[in-house]
Amino acid sequence: MFSKILIANRGEIALRIIRACREMGIRTVIVYSHADEDSLPVALADERICIGGNSPAQSYLNQQNIISAAISAEADAIHPGYGFLSENSDFAALCEQNGIVFIGPKSSVIRAMGDKGEARRLMKEVGVPIVPGSDVLHDVESAKKAAKEVGFPLLVKAVAGGGGKGIRLVEKEEDLEQAFLTASAEAKSAFGNGEVYMERYLPSVRHVEIQILADAFGNIVCLGERDCSLQKNKQKVLEETPCPVLSREKVKEMQAAALLAAKAAQYTNAGTVEFLVAPDGSFYFMEMNTRLQVEHPITEAVCDVDLVKWQIRIACRIPLEMKQEEIVQRGHSIECRINARSTGTVSFLHIPGGRGVRFDTALVQQYVMPPYYDSMLGKLIVHGNDREEAIRKMEAALCEMVIEGIQTNIEEQLFLVRSRAFQEGIYDTAALDSILREGGKA
Repeated sequence: MFSKILIANRGEIALRIIRACREMGIRTVIVYSHADEDSLPVALADERICIGGNSPAQSYLNQQNIISAAISAEADAIHPGYGFLSENSDFAALCEQNGIVFIGPKSSVIRAMGDKGEARRLMKEVGVPIVPGSDVLHDVESAKKAAKEVGFPLLVKAVAGGGGKGIRLVEKEEDLEQAFLTASAEAKSAFGNGEVYMERYLPSVRHVEIQILADAFGNIVCLGERDCSLQKNKQKVLEETPCPVLSREKVKEMQAAALLAAKAAQYTNAGTVEFLVAPDGSFYFMEMNTRLQVEHPITEAVCDVDLVKWQIRIACRIPLEMKQEEIVQRGHSIECRINARSTGTVSFLHIPGGRGVRFDTALVQQYVMPPYYDSMLGKLIVHGNDREEAIRKMEAALCEMVIEGIQTNIEEQLFLVRSRAFQEGIYDTAALDSILREGGKA
C-alpha cells in the first residue's frame, strides 16, 4: 500500500480523496494555488505545497510544478481527481517517467480513449455498437462528402476533449461548412487539437453510463448504470441510478458491451463507458471516461462500494475482491449538482442531514468563492429504498439547504425534482431546457 499520495486537484474531490486516504492510513500532500490557500482541503491534508498563481494554467494544469512537488514530498502516487489533468495522457506519462504511480489507467489507454476517432474504431472492431458517422475529417470537402453518407441532421464533434466544446449541430447542408470551421477552431483552442468527425444526430435519446472497475489481473466488474440525461449546455445537472426507464435485461446488455469496451482498451482502474439510448432501446457507444466521474457517489450509495478506495487499491496492484454476481444494486440514489451563479463570500451555510443524505463539498462559512475555477459548490446525494422515497428525500434536502452570500441553482434543482417530467422519469437529453422554460427558470 502507498504511504503517501499527492492530490493534484482542489475543492470537494480533493477533500473526498483526503478522507479516503485517511481511512486507509495513507498520508496526503495537496498542491494548491494562491486562491485556495485558505480552503478546507488544504487545511486538512497532512502536507501542502503551493504550486502557482490563481489561474489553472499557473497551478492545477502546471505539470512540471506538480511533478516537482510530488518528488520533493516523496509521494508514491498522484491522484488527479476529475477535471484538470485527470485525462491528460501526457501527464500520466510524465508520472510514469518519474517513477510516480498515476492513479488511473496507463497513459497509452488514456491517449487511445481520448481520441474519439480511435475509440470509435476500436469499439466497432470488437462489436460494441457505435453511432453511425465518419472517420476523422481534415477539410471541408471531405466533410461535405462524408455528410452525404451520414445524413442530416448530424453533429460535428471534436476528436479530443469533451464538456460540450467543439460540437455543432448541423440540420442542413448549407450550414455544414461554417459548423465544421467553428467546431474545429473551438476544439483547437480548447484542446490543442482541431480534428473533428461527424455523427448522425439522434434526437430524444437518454445518456446512460456504465461504471466499471478493472484491476491489473484481468478482472473487470460493472457497478450498475447512471442516467445522466438532464443536461444544460452539454453539462450534467442531475444524475440518478438505476435508470428509471431501462429494464434489467437491457442494462445487462449494456454492461456486456461495457465489458467488451474495457477489455478491448486493456483498461485498468475506475472508468465509465457512456452510451446514448434511443426510445426503441437500441444503444450506442459515445465515449469512455478514463477517470473518476463527478457523479460516482450515487453508484457508491446503491452498490455499497467505495470507488476512491478501490482506485487506490487497484493502483497498488491489489486484485478486485468482488465478482460480478456479487454486486447488487439496492434502492435508488439521486445527485443534484449545486452550482454557484455568482462569486462572493458564503455568509451562512446550512447543510441538510439525515439517513441517506450526503453533501460532498469543501464549503465552509466565510469561504470566498474564487472566480477562476468551475462553478460547482458541491454535490447533494440522497439514497432511498426506492425512487419515490429518493425523490422525496431530495426535495426535503434541497428545501433544507441554505447557502447565503452567493447566488446558487438550488431553486432550479428543486423545481426540476418537482417537475412532472422528472417525477415520471419521462425525460431525455433535450428535456431540461423545456422543463425550465415552462417554469420560468431558464
